[in-house]
Amino acid sequence: MKKFEERTIHSERLYEGKIINLKVDDVELPNGKQGKRELIEHPGAVAVIALTDEGKLIMVEQFRKALERSIIEIPAGKLEPGEAPETTAKRELEEETGYRAADWKHIQTFSTSPGFADEIIHLYEATGLERVEQPALLDEDEFVELMEVTIEEAEEMMKDERIYDAKTAFAVLWAKMTTS
Repeated sequence: MKKFEERTIHSERLYEGKIINLKVDDVELPNGKQGKRELIEHPGAVAVIALTDEGKLIMVEQFRKALERSIIEIPAGKLEPGEAPETTAKRELEEETGYRAADWKHIQTFSTSPGFADEIIHLYEATGLERVEQPALLDEDEFVELMEVTIEEAEEMMKDERIYDAKTAFAVLWAKMTTS
């Protein structure tokens, strides 16, 4: 038994969507009582710390409906069924930024919101960047603005909340730690 395990007694799927599913689990708690858990199932994602030869981060600005505003992020995207995370990372970097990278390094895999979602993100570093003449196209419902920023500029963007998501904040701090 896992420490503090909550054994599932019953599970009911309430919604199946294009990106997420929602279910409610009845669980037996470690003290023998019962509880409910509302859970989001997600296929996982990748995110890319793309660094230019000058040490700048390639970022994208896009509108996030859940926040009702635009934020600045590192390139990222959802895993497709059966697709290896590094393949997804390469595809997303090209689609969102128009760059390819010669060198790829897996940095870490982490959970985004373990209190209610099973989504994990595979974080990669991409270096040896080059522009693609005819890059893969963005998804038809995706609109982004490309930018290159220094790590110091990215830190300022974190302070004024233009960078507002955890994966990008993690990436900025990681880049600062490894390039200084």
